[in-house]
Amino acid sequence: MKSDRLLSILLLLQTHGRTPAPTLAARLEVSVRTIYRDVEALSAAGVPVYTERGRHGGIALLPGYRTDVTGLTADESRALFILASQGAHAALGLDEALTAALRKVMAALPEPHRPAAELTSRRILVESSRWMGPPPREVDVGALQDAVFADRRLRIRYRHSGTDEPRTYTVDPYGLVAKAGVWYLVADRRAVPRLFRADRTHEVTVTDAPVRRRSGVELADVWAVLKRQVEQRPGGIEVTARVHRSRYDLFLRLQGASLIEHPEPEDADEWITVRLGYGVLGATRTLLPFAEHLEVLEPQEVREELARCAAAVTRLYAEHAETPAARP
Repeated sequence: MKSDRLLSILLLLQTHGRTPAPTLAARLEVSVRTIYRDVEALSAAGVPVYTERGRHGGIALLPGYRTDVTGLTADESRALFILASQGAHAALGLDEALTAALRKVMAALPEPHRPAAELTSRRILVESSRWMGPPPREVDVGALQDAVFADRRLRIRYRHSGTDEPRTYTVDPYGLVAKAGVWYLVADRRAVPRLFRADRTHEVTVTDAPVRRRSGVELADVWAVLKRQVEQRPGGIEVTARVHRSRYDLFLRLQGASLIEHPEPEDADEWITVRLGYGVLGATRTLLPFAEHLEVLEPQEVREELARCAAAVTRLYAEHAETPAARP
């Protein structure tokens, strides 16, 4: 543990320069006294580290000192090579850069760790896209990335779901997020957090105006707010239904976002009772594909809505109905 901590201190100082001891202590979750003891140990080992007292003091390395030591453990090495299979770097145009970086890491790894790291890259594959999803629209995420890094306000042409004509927005970007194979631009519009799907963004223009992000707010903070809004969207209609066990796994995959709570069914239960929330009555029609394997128990208006939809489908495909070609 101490050797890992000493290496962490060394790499933090190498990355951030002069750093106050309390800051190092907080990052490594140890006491300030422990940090000073570790600094003495580094100095005794020949590392040119020194301490400056005073208001603007801290712990630092002598100018120009660098170390090539990675200090990676076997598990850390494998984690890096799993990262290579996640696919996000490809959309950002960083395939070659990542390959080169991993090649350098491989060369710097301790000899005993190299076989495990190489084997991991061949035995573990992470696929970010969902099953049977539609092919994603071509998106120039690289251009969007360049615009985000410019630290300028962006003017985008954006088409909302269910509309044909894009609208123009001026936004203050925080960054990009890739979720389940879909890229999103996270930004403020008039100081209100907004989420824009990259594949619905038709034009991105970097303006001359500097970005106006809310003070102290980072990408992860805004994403957490937006994610909570999507996942905990209040449902105007609460539905109680029972699902046959044979279709329960499929039900969770397709309707999991609408579940108010995840029940823990007993093994002997043939039918599993669930509670779901929907914003509008029409959204409950997504339960119809489960046919006889799902029954809505309440409210009555949802039962009637599904009955109307099922009756309409039955009429459409009735045995003696006209064929499409015979219709006027």
